[in-house]
Amino acid sequence: MERAEAYAFSGALSGAFLLSCLLFAAVSRRQRGPYMDEVFHVPQAQAYCQGRFLQWDPMITTLPGLYLLSVGVVKPAAWLLGWTGSVVCSVGMLRFINLLFSAGNFYLLYLLLFKIHQKNKAVSGFQRILSALTLAVFPTLYFFTFLYYTDPGSVFFTLFSYLMCLYGNHKTSALLGFCGFMFRQTNIVWTVFCAGNVVAEKLNEAWKIELQKKKDEKISSRKGSFSDLTRILQFLVEYLISPKNLVTLTALTWPYIILVSLFFVFVFINGGIVVGDRSSHEACLHFPQLFYFLSFTVFFSFPHLLTPTKIRRFLLSLRKHPVQYSLITVISLFLIWKFTYVHKYLLADNRHYTFYVWRKVFQRHELVKYLLVPCYIFAGWSFADMLKSKSIFWILMYFVCLVAVTVPQKLLEFRYFILPFLIYRLNIPFLSLYRQLLELAFYILVNAVTFYLFLNRTFQWENSDEVQRFMW
Repeated sequence: MERAEAYAFSGALSGAFLLSCLLFAAVSRRQRGPYMDEVFHVPQAQAYCQGRFLQWDPMITTLPGLYLLSVGVVKPAAWLLGWTGSVVCSVGMLRFINLLFSAGNFYLLYLLLFKIHQKNKAVSGFQRILSALTLAVFPTLYFFTFLYYTDPGSVFFTLFSYLMCLYGNHKTSALLGFCGFMFRQTNIVWTVFCAGNVVAEKLNEAWKIELQKKKDEKISSRKGSFSDLTRILQFLVEYLISPKNLVTLTALTWPYIILVSLFFVFVFINGGIVVGDRSSHEACLHFPQLFYFLSFTVFFSFPHLLTPTKIRRFLLSLRKHPVQYSLITVISLFLIWKFTYVHKYLLADNRHYTFYVWRKVFQRHELVKYLLVPCYIFAGWSFADMLKSKSIFWILMYFVCLVAVTVPQKLLEFRYFILPFLIYRLNIPFLSLYRQLLELAFYILVNAVTFYLFLNRTFQWENSDEVQRFMW
């Protein structure tokens, strides 16, 4: 990092943290007590603060990583600063932990952008800082910076694990992956993703050798054709059934293998992935979650994915491959018909954006969910098109992880899309400065609207005296 870029980044990080502190103060003044899931998280953390480590709320679905880390930060700070009484592990103090995670996420996003795109000399330091700032204020993640939720810490340890993986520190990466798992069990998928990065790199090297042997460079330039995909899958199977290759891959990824093995032991002992409230968090094959994620990604990345050039190229692709797109359409319609699930929380809780999206769009008519298939297909094509600079093995690996982290979820919840979106966004090429600024302005606007609604447009339910607020 050059000195000028270092100063600029320090200024951006400091400025963003200061503004976040001011917004944090506003949120804390308006909502002093625990809200939504904080009703479970805050008392649990406070019980740990008082040394009651055997106490556990059965409504909490995640492991105690957030509470253990909170105690590890707050208690020493209280001892050093002489804090006593109710201020120690208060709601505001616990929420402040996530503000620290937010600053850490900004730094990690910058480092990841630097590492992933280091070969692209056309990318300026200002563009890297701007992209890091944009992703740091990504609305769905940024909102939970100001509440005591698991999301900022979950993202922090997962991004840190990914960064260490890219630098080849796989034991450290697996350890950080374990920390991420302690915040949210589904983060084990991103441990597999880190191992997959190593595997994809070795596969890509072997594939290039294979191409050179056969002197058939056309395969690498036509990733989209069905015959090429068939040959790649055949090569993949042949490579992975070789004992020599398996030994090599195991030697490279053993820290991740140990962590994934521990995960399966946990699932066996626990009787499932979720710790508590299992009746409301049952796994299922909810394939339309992929379509919701693609729509979510297009919405938040429209400067990248929704451009006139891309639309023209998509229409040209439709004209060239009508049979393939017809098959994709039929499969999509079938998946929507047979595998659409509607969680009771989605229909009952009018404090979330998803409630209104479902009511205003999907409940308009029974056919709406089918009529959206062309939009899903365009979103999927545009999504994949932005990843064409990555190797085919990386794309396959990412897609497997994306399916694993989204499809089993019955509840449509935008928070579940945060990590797959960030991983995707980190790996797509940089666009023009104008489009980057447009993306940042859009995120700021969405955040402004969300916080305005949360702070000022309160309401009450008929059967409750508590103040209710709109949120993600």
